[in-house]
Amino acid sequence: MHLIFHDPSFSYELLRTIGCAVYGGADIGECLSTASRIQEGDSESWYQEWSRTAQRVEALADAALAAGSSVSAREAYLRASNYYRSAEFYLHTTPDDPRSLPTWEKSRSCFRQALAISTLAYQEVEIPYEDTSLPGYFYQVDRTETPRPTLLMHGGYDSTGEELYYKYVVAALQRGYHCLTFEGPGQGQVIRLQGLPFRPDWEAVVTPVVDYACTLPQVDPDRLVLLGMSFGGYLAPRAAAYEHRLASCIVVDGLYSFAEVMQNSASDLLASSPEGEAENYNAVVQAVMQKSTMVRWAVTQGMWTFSAPSPYAFLQKTKFYTLEGIAQNITCPTLICDAEHDLFFQGQASKLYDALTCPKTYLFFSEAEGAGEHCHEGALLRLNQEVFAWLDQTV
Repeated sequence: MHLIFHDPSFSYELLRTIGCAVYGGADIGECLSTASRIQEGDSESWYQEWSRTAQRVEALADAALAAGSSVSAREAYLRASNYYRSAEFYLHTTPDDPRSLPTWEKSRSCFRQALAISTLAYQEVEIPYEDTSLPGYFYQVDRTETPRPTLLMHGGYDSTGEELYYKYVVAALQRGYHCLTFEGPGQGQVIRLQGLPFRPDWEAVVTPVVDYACTLPQVDPDRLVLLGMSFGGYLAPRAAAYEHRLASCIVVDGLYSFAEVMQNSASDLLASSPEGEAENYNAVVQAVMQKSTMVRWAVTQGMWTFSAPSPYAFLQKTKFYTLEGIAQNITCPTLICDAEHDLFFQGQASKLYDALTCPKTYLFFSEAEGAGEHCHEGALLRLNQEVFAWLDQTV
C-alpha cells in the first residue's frame, strides 16, 4: 500500500497516524494536508510539517478550553498528541537530537490534558519495578469497583503508552474491559527519562505488572489478558511463557525470532564483511543507511533502545531475542495475528503459531480487506472486531 509517498517508511508511518482517526487520534484532512507539504524521504521535512500541524491543533485545543468547550478541547489535544508523536518519529536517526525529548514531552502532555478534561474513569499509575517504576495508565469501564476482565497492554520497538489508547483502549472500554497500559525498558519514558534499554527476558517486566494489577479491586485476577503489538509480538509471548497467571495472550503481530529477522536482513552485509569484522560491517551498514529511510531509522532506533554503540553491537544484542525452545512453555490460550504484507516481520507470525502447543488461534488479515499492513494500521476497526470477538469467547 502506498499512501501519498513512494518511500515505504513514510507511507507506512502516515498510514499509522491517519489510521488513528477512527478512535479520535487524527483527522484525515489534517493528515493529508500535512503529508502534501512533506518532501519525499526528507526526515527533516517530516518533522517540520508534523510539528507545525501539532502546534496548530494544540492551539485550537487551548482556545477551545479557554472558551469552555471541553469536548472540542479534548478532541484537539488527542489529535495534537498523536501528531507530536509522529513528528518525533525520525528524530532518532540523528543521535541526541535536542528536539526529540521536548517533542515527545509535548505528545505526552497533550494526551494527559485530554484525559484530564474527559469523562473517562482513569488514573496515571507507577508500577513498582526492580529499584524504580514503570509508568502506565489504568482505564476503567466505569467508576465502580466491580472486578472485570483486564487487558495489560504494551507496545513495541517505538510505540508509546499514549498511542495504545487509540489502538486498543477505546475499543476495549466499549466492550467492557478495563485496561492497564504500561511502558517497559526500551520504550517511552523508560528509555527517554530512565535510560533503561530493552531486555529479552520480558517476563521480568510483565510479572511486576501482573503483581500490581492483582492489587486493584477493579481487576478480576482470574481474567488478566496480555496484549503486545509490533515488537511486542515477541515480548508478550516471551512473558506468557513464564508468567502463568495470564488468562490469555494477544499478539499483534506474531514475532517468533527477532534474531532471525536481523540475521536475515544482515546476511548480505555479513557476507561482504565476515563475522568479527565489526568495523567493516558498520561501514557497510552506514552506507546502506544513507540510501534507505527504513534502514536508517531501524538501525538508529535499535542502537538507542538496545543501548548499542554501533550497528554491529546492535546486531549482536538481538541474538537473544528468540522464542525458539521457549514458545512451547506458553500454556494460556493465545491469539496470533498476521498481516499479508507485513513490512517488518513477514512470515514470523506463522512460525510462532506453529511453535505453540497451547490452545491457539491464528488470524490472517489480507490486503484485499485493507488490513494487510504491519499491525493492521488503517484497519483498526476490523482488527478490534476480530480480537475482541476472540477475547469474548476466551475469557
